[in-house]
Amino acid sequence: MVPISGIRIILKLCNGGFIFQTIRMKNLRHPDIQPKGRAIFNCGCERNYERMVESYETLLNKAYEEVTEPSEDGERWSYPEPKSIIEGKTTILENFAEIVNALRRDPDHLMKYLLGELGTAGKIDGSRAIFNGKFEDSLFSPMIRSYVDDYVICSECGKPDTRLFKDDRILMLKCEACGSHRPVRKRKPKAESGTSGLEQGSIIEVSIESTSRRGDGVAKVGKYIVYVAGGRPGQKVKVRIAKISGSIIFTEKP
Repeated sequence: MVPISGIRIILKLCNGGFIFQTIRMKNLRHPDIQPKGRAIFNCGCERNYERMVESYETLLNKAYEEVTEPSEDGERWSYPEPKSIIEGKTTILENFAEIVNALRRDPDHLMKYLLGELGTAGKIDGSRAIFNGKFEDSLFSPMIRSYVDDYVICSECGKPDTRLFKDDRILMLKCEACGSHRPVRKRKPKAESGTSGLEQGSIIEVSIESTSRRGDGVAKVGKYIVYVAGGRPGQKVKVRIAKISGSIIFTEKP
């Protein structure tokens, strides 16, 4: 900014490009004494403005004060842990509406994601979500965590203050905290030992960690939950993959 006989010339961003502006100071008696004052200028876009003129240092300090620093407090935001029950041949996610409200997402979008991960059909029933099939309660937490990572958390500042929108048919995630935006692409999980070659008909060896409500042994292989009929905690058994449904593997004796 250069004072020239009562005229300040500044470089300003306007309509996507930089332009020169001339500011004529009112009541200016000395070009070097101009702490504040009213300025009238034309930015070249057929609009006249009248603003308070402040020093560069003052404006810079104000800008720094308004910058949002990334929060290191991981406990600032959370969402309810999923609570599910099995009724007959269906599984009910009882606090589905609470989770949706905490994530600030469309219920149908989350439901579609969960159905795809479970490889089943289902519906939203009031504040609950109903899934065809019997699914362990432990399945829902990692699925929702994955959804949050892909569709809620900003990859730049790590905050959840985001919204989804479409730009030319591309789903975008816009952060209201830092202003960044990115295309939403489902993150590819890191390669985990023991998960390559998992397909129907292949034989795998698993360690039974727990027992399901139906009495089947439950093992974990990477992101997959493996059900073994008759398995008991502590056993190490070889089984054949009978079916893979989302992140669930059903097995049979080899």
